[in-house]
Amino acid sequence: MEKQIISTIKAPAALGPYSQAVKVGNMVYTSGSLAINAATGEFINDDIKKATAQSLENLKVILEEAGTSLDKVVKTLVFLKDMNDFADMNEVYAQYFTSNPPARSCVQAAKLPKDALVEIEVIAIAN
Repeated sequence: MEKQIISTIKAPAALGPYSQAVKVGNMVYTSGSLAINAATGEFINDDIKKATAQSLENLKVILEEAGTSLDKVVKTLVFLKDMNDFADMNEVYAQYFTSNPPARSCVQAAKLPKDALVEIEVIAIAN
């Protein structure tokens, strides 16, 4: 199996030497997504709910570029700056995974890139 690099201008460009996502066989592995709006360059770092939504919107378009969608996600990993934001993050997260939600891990990170409030990555089945 070969790996296919997934990239879309609808999501923020990588901040370093990594890909937005990699597809191998019928699986897609995304990099962590920060709350950066690709169209405006705005970085949301003052509201965990808005930041969570932007991160998930970024992942949504990356998955679409890979030929899949959020409903095919099997695993998520959520990194929070502050675990006290868990309930607010979870409220928004639940709006994106309304039925048959994926497995998930959520951890508080000592420091995230750009001092972000949240970073989310996913693993999904591709069509």
